[in-house]
Amino acid sequence: MTHAPRPAPGFPIGLIALDLDGTLIGEDLGLGPRTLDAVSAARSRGVAVSIVTGRMTTSALPYARTLGLVDPIVAYQGALVRALPPAERDPRLGRILAHRPLAADAAREVIGWAKSVGLEPHVNHLERFVIQADDPRAEDYSSWLGARAEVVADLRAWLTHPISKVISVAAASEPIPESVLAEGRQRFAGRAAVTISHPRFLEFLAPGVSKLVGVRHLARRARIPLGRVLAIGDQFNDVEMIAGVGHGAAMATAPAAVRAAARYIAPPVADEGAAQVIEQLVLVSPEEAAQNAGALADAHDSMVEPAA
Repeated sequence: MTHAPRPAPGFPIGLIALDLDGTLIGEDLGLGPRTLDAVSAARSRGVAVSIVTGRMTTSALPYARTLGLVDPIVAYQGALVRALPPAERDPRLGRILAHRPLAADAAREVIGWAKSVGLEPHVNHLERFVIQADDPRAEDYSSWLGARAEVVADLRAWLTHPISKVISVAAASEPIPESVLAEGRQRFAGRAAVTISHPRFLEFLAPGVSKLVGVRHLARRARIPLGRVLAIGDQFNDVEMIAGVGHGAAMATAPAAVRAAARYIAPPVADEGAAQVIEQLVLVSPEEAAQNAGALADAHDSMVEPAA
């Protein structure tokens, strides 16, 4: 995959875009104390901080609250940007700032193709999670998501309007091969954006949707040039985001192609690597941050083969 030229890194960093699963949280789904402190310190310096995730807004909202964030959440890989509600006790969701849904006919075809390659598809639309009645992993996914599914008899028949995304899930402990990702991208070229958000999740979105689209929305809103944006992620769905800003960091556990697209490598989530990068690039003077950025970029180049 080719990317537009990366913006030159600028200082001070004014916006931090943070993936959630595999970046801020691990298998225990908890935020660490170093992460909480680093994000709080960044915000106290006037830096805008947003979660940029494949999850629905309601699933990401508790983490945004715990982190004390006030800036919008980018959900569904950039297909949806939503303001945060004004107060923690307010049960309403914030207003929709942007939404780019996938056409219903493309979604119906995706569902048939996903089943043909052994994946179990379901649909996200805004804050709805819709799944076919015979999906064997409905309970497992509902537990992970923290939301109950709407069950329908026939998912393709239900699809009569555009939806936010289709997510197709592989069998437990079996990662989706990159060859399946490549096949999906070839088959749906021009009709859907295709990405892997988790080793077992293959996702389909409207053409052109990516986390970078969401980050650009945030940057325009905050009046921050992309060169002064720090983005951190760990999967194929983060590639455009980390390749398209001045300061893109991939987690050490990211696939090789994701690490190659980044400028920096962050330590693993178990070591609160995202917090460490924030400490080195945001919570110091611009002069020291520039020195640290150079050292981190050199370390990246010594560990990672250049992207093809």
